[in-house]
Amino acid sequence: MAKLIRTSMMALLMVLLPCPSMLPVTSTPCKPRGILQDVIYTLEDKQIFNSYLSYIEPHVGTSAGVHEGKRLELLMEKTALFFQGTPYVAHTLEVTDEEKLVVNLRELDCVTFIETVIALTNTVRSGKHDFDAFTRQLKRIRYRNGNLDGYSSRLHYTSDWLYNHEQNGLLQNISCELGGTRESKKIHFMTSHRDAYRQLRNNDTLLEEIRVVEESMSDRGGFCYLPKDKIQDAASNIPHMAVLAFTTRKEGLDTTHTGFTFWRGDSLTFIHASSSRGEVVVDQNSLGDYCAAQPSCTGVIVARVL
Repeated sequence: MAKLIRTSMMALLMVLLPCPSMLPVTSTPCKPRGILQDVIYTLEDKQIFNSYLSYIEPHVGTSAGVHEGKRLELLMEKTALFFQGTPYVAHTLEVTDEEKLVVNLRELDCVTFIETVIALTNTVRSGKHDFDAFTRQLKRIRYRNGNLDGYSSRLHYTSDWLYNHEQNGLLQNISCELGGTRESKKIHFMTSHRDAYRQLRNNDTLLEEIRVVEESMSDRGGFCYLPKDKIQDAASNIPHMAVLAFTTRKEGLDTTHTGFTFWRGDSLTFIHASSSRGEVVVDQNSLGDYCAAQPSCTGVIVARVL
């Protein structure tokens, strides 16, 4: 288990939602410290990437010959644990007015944590262990169909992110198989809170593009999720290192938090970038207890990475 020492100050913003890439931006975006074509990163990000490659190499070797499903679980687990202790910081993608691919391995929120873990794991699985290959994987995960074409091409809503990647064969939503149900609520949070988003506040074109996304989400018939009162009964069938998205009662919104399932002995918990703890942690609570303690949480979406 590797824990990187950070010197950067942690900025926590506790408004509206516990952790989102779609959390409203109320501060001035920081200036990028390094830009290569359409990718923004720093020297430290490349150093962390190289440290990760050195860290993961022994695990790649020991997983050779292992069933692909178990090998994937192992690589994802080790990758997630590599970031344990990394500071939680919101809004790390909001660094320029023009949409760019932002790489930030120094600071993570709950969404960029799962994006980064999957992108790094798939970089290792691809056999192309270089920084450019990683940025391609990250772009594939962050943007609709892997195409970076402005702010609205980013997959802002988690259920839309899951749907897009299920269509592209990256993962599979297994919530209904676990005994879940379908949520068909109308999604409109971003357009209903226009003034909270710097990009949407004074841009009618972007607002309409996001509205089209929201309408398409509502038109597809909702999404499957596992109600929180069914988590305990379904726990034995929930796989290690599946993507988790916490569904919400909040009007117009699908989810408020993300992470990965994590089996610790015979207890099912999760690993996530925690706003309350201020860093990436394996949660001390069971998944069921955590959800039960959140009044606005209705349950979880569980998606197996393929």
